[in-house]
Amino acid sequence: MNTPTRDAAELAAVQPLQPEQRSRWRGFVLPVAALVLWWLLSSLDVVNSALLVSPAKVFGTAADQVASGRLWRALSASLAREATGFLIGTVSGLVLGALLGLSPLFNRIVGPSFNTFKQISLFAWIPLISVWFGLGDVAKVVFLSLAALVPVVVNTCDGIRTAPASLLEVARVYGYTRWQTVTQVVLPAALPSIFTGVYLALIYSWLATIGAEYLLVAGRGIGNTLIEGSEHFQMDLVIFGMFVIGLVGWLMNAAARALERRLARWTGRA
Repeated sequence: MNTPTRDAAELAAVQPLQPEQRSRWRGFVLPVAALVLWWLLSSLDVVNSALLVSPAKVFGTAADQVASGRLWRALSASLAREATGFLIGTVSGLVLGALLGLSPLFNRIVGPSFNTFKQISLFAWIPLISVWFGLGDVAKVVFLSLAALVPVVVNTCDGIRTAPASLLEVARVYGYTRWQTVTQVVLPAALPSIFTGVYLALIYSWLATIGAEYLLVAGRGIGNTLIEGSEHFQMDLVIFGMFVIGLVGWLMNAAARALERRLARWTGRA
């Protein structure tokens, strides 16, 4: 006679996947299909092998980059620049966004200039940055800081300005001081918007890291790995570098989303 536990286990084994599980696995369909197509095109010599190297050659290049330590040196340099620029841009953006959102006088004085500044393409600053700061790490960090600054300022300011009027009325009824209203009502209500700005800053600064290493080529970094592969016509090195960039970006996105879910639960309990 089957026990209830065994019956439940057998029933779970034959049950179809839930919609969430099916949608999770569907995300692998396109990458697997692209990998199969890539392998077929390279193995059947449909495309010039110099232009489209085989997955096996890319894997060999990856193993060589890892074993020699070149990958870790390049990646650590890129991540150090990204972290520095992200931190500077985010902290500056939080301060500026809070001032714009909380002070009408500061917004009237600085707001129009910032609205003009944010319309300038990020890459339009490259000539000026290269003249003022050269082509080294300082110039790249300045470039990354600009990439992180704008989304944090915009989302912080918008989050503060859109604090629910009902919460502000409750604070007024309870006799909250200006400081208590800001720290206990306005900022907690603005946290989701602020986190969105920080999340965008993280993604933009990583993308800007690769752009800076491409355009300000002095120094080591994963962007310079792509340049090296392109200059020597090593498509396996180029494809490997692109894979690393995408993987790091995906990991950053996953970590930010996990933190966002924890923040949402915390603010819900609060």
